[in-house]
Amino acid sequence: MMPALQTQPQITTLEQYENLPEDTRAEVFDGQISYMASPSQDHQTISTELTTILNSYIKSSKGSCRVFHAPFDVKLSDKPLTIVQPDLMVVCDRDKLDGKRCNGAPDFIIEIVSPGNPADDYIRKLYYYKNAGVREYWIVDPRRKTVTVNYFEKNKLNIQYSFESTIKVNIYDDLYINFSDIAELLNI
Repeated sequence: MMPALQTQPQITTLEQYENLPEDTRAEVFDGQISYMASPSQDHQTISTELTTILNSYIKSSKGSCRVFHAPFDVKLSDKPLTIVQPDLMVVCDRDKLDGKRCNGAPDFIIEIVSPGNPADDYIRKLYYYKNAGVREYWIVDPRRKTVTVNYFEKNKLNIQYSFESTIKVNIYDDLYINFSDIAELLNI
């Protein structure tokens, strides 16, 4: 006998989302709440390294963009309510920042795939990020040791690299990330 499907509570307003318990790790897609697991050690290592690289680049080039890492809310839509917490993001339009969240699409998002739900990053978030106007979206998959680059501005979709690659951040003219340096720090 198959178990009954468990329906998740509908979150229809921003106020309902903000009233969730503070330690709740959740996102909302079209009003439907989706709970998230805590990140692994490799996930955190990748996130920390990429945050450091992006932040150092922006500071050294005296750029106006800002780097944020999860948990930090991005409200992609009010109706239906869609709020995500990307693993990393770069926001260049500071008017989108209100002190609590980013309202609208960040310029660059990186998601690090969790083994429990890879379809979330490869399918669902790809759809939402592209349609919301994100300029570039990377999917870092520690299990497969791949980085999938989606550069929506130039329609260069789904270019896949190995962790041995040096990968260009397309929203910048001269930023390249050597993933083999990051891979050396992992337990995989």
